[in-house]
Amino acid sequence: MPNAADRPRRVLLDPRGPLLVEGPVEIVLPDGTATVCERFMVAICQCRRSRTYPLCDTSHRRARARPSGERLQE
Repeated sequence: MPNAADRPRRVLLDPRGPLLVEGPVEIVLPDGTATVCERFMVAICQCRRSRTYPLCDTSHRRARARPSGERLQE
């Protein structure tokens, strides 16, 4: 169960993708605007390319596109 009182909130860091936080969460931006997300896992954009910023819409994937046939290294 996410965010149980007996354990800390989990945050997953991925340098090639969004910041994943167990929800629900309230995200407050530097300008004071707030976004509330009730999902069990929330993807927060780190690249600022998302049209739904501060939530991730996977825009970072298009920015990392490789020439045809070339695979990203895991």
